[in-house]
Amino acid sequence: MNQLNILWVDDEIHLLKPHILFLEEKGYLVSQCNSGYEAIKRIENEHFNMVLLDENMPGMDGLQTLSQIKELQPTLKVIMITNNQEERIMNDALGSKIDDYLLKPVHPNQILLSLKKNLELPKIISEKATMDYQKEFGVLSSEIEAAQNHKDWVNIYKKLMFWEQTLEDEKSGSLSDILESQKLTANKYFAKYVEKSYPLWMKAQDAPVLSHRLYKEKIRPQLNKKTLLIIIDNLRFDQWRKIAPIVDQYYQIDQEEAFYSILPTATHYARNAIFSGLTPLEMEKQHPNLWKEELDEGGKNLEEDAFFKAQLQRLDDSIIWTYDKISNQRQGQRYLSKIHQLKDNDLNILVYNTIDILSHAKTEMNVIKELAADDKAYRSLTKSWFENSPLLEIIKRAADMDLQLILTTDHGTIRVKTPTMIKASREINSNFRYKLGSNLKASSKDSIRIDDPKSFGLSSVSLSSNYVFAIADSFFAYPNNYNQFINHYKDSYQHGGISLEEMILPFVVLYPK
Repeated sequence: MNQLNILWVDDEIHLLKPHILFLEEKGYLVSQCNSGYEAIKRIENEHFNMVLLDENMPGMDGLQTLSQIKELQPTLKVIMITNNQEERIMNDALGSKIDDYLLKPVHPNQILLSLKKNLELPKIISEKATMDYQKEFGVLSSEIEAAQNHKDWVNIYKKLMFWEQTLEDEKSGSLSDILESQKLTANKYFAKYVEKSYPLWMKAQDAPVLSHRLYKEKIRPQLNKKTLLIIIDNLRFDQWRKIAPIVDQYYQIDQEEAFYSILPTATHYARNAIFSGLTPLEMEKQHPNLWKEELDEGGKNLEEDAFFKAQLQRLDDSIIWTYDKISNQRQGQRYLSKIHQLKDNDLNILVYNTIDILSHAKTEMNVIKELAADDKAYRSLTKSWFENSPLLEIIKRAADMDLQLILTTDHGTIRVKTPTMIKASREINSNFRYKLGSNLKASSKDSIRIDDPKSFGLSSVSLSSNYVFAIADSFFAYPNNYNQFINHYKDSYQHGGISLEEMILPFVVLYPK
């Protein structure tokens, strides 16, 4: 890294020689000048990383100099040093986007700390994170191999998320590659665990809260307050963590927990399960008029409110509730215009579809492929959308109305990288992460085959039906146009299969600030 160049501006600069020598011993190049006028001239002609600026100088004072510095170079960092403790001066400096404000007398180490915080913090954090992950790698690997229950896997996934976001700015990328490999290993172990445990979960044995139990076990107990329930379709846990600081401006987190999506981790199954309180097999039996099979025409999630009404009747719940679904900006604005009418309802349910649309758009639109090239970029794109969406304004209004907020999702998604060939007598469904049909054949290394769908709470198209689920980062491709198919869909975001990202989901309860 090039030597960092500091400009120290003080009308008594000669008295600061010991401080300057101290900083030079620490590796900084310190240039000196004794007036605001001279500082502006030097900044016009030289490159500096930071300006240390005295507030009380004759002629052009520190605040005037600061104003001109920001006009010349808005991104140049400035630390103001002063013996003036007036709040007005502090407010003026902060309002001019000062980077730090130090009161005299200043100790050399105090200045050093401020320089490091403002100039070297990302590098220091990255180096510390790198060392910490190197220490943690072996421990995490052992935990992956030893995981025995659904709580273990939630903890492992949260640790992987933490390290993934902590190492986002690691420059070489080498540790990020190692972490990606560790996450792939974790997903393969996780798939084996799910294959063994899922039939037991259907019998409620050592089971996590699954989609069809979400209302009864998680949402219902919270309805002692007027509540807005937002289900953001296809929101991964790491995406929630990315937007959480924005939500935190208006809401305080009361609970942040995890639940598990049912299989397949697809909207048709997972979200209908949330609203109905039933497994797909139970939906088929109890509500044949509402449930649609894979081959049925029309939308598969058009009866969510009817499913929910039936669940409330079954539980003998007499709450006052509403249901709305938003898929575009116009619908979001329309919801905002009527949100004041919802404040007296026990539960207002809002399904928000934008993230799902965004993930599918990556497959078809080159601009989205560029913007969401990897998970880091995908999280960043999610944050950017959220900051400028009607959803954020809805959350602000809900806080003003003193509504409790529950934020959750139906399933996650995963960036697929490993194609695996699948053979079938005929294609039943188009999803790339799960297949339903007869005589399905795919690599056992990249998939799990279910020959008894009922044991997984799933319906069957015929007596010989079976399901195949892609695991980890694999996706299914047919022999016909195999290479063309791979080129189109590799590195796209898909859901429906078995992975930590698709199955372990956020459930967050928040109260207004």
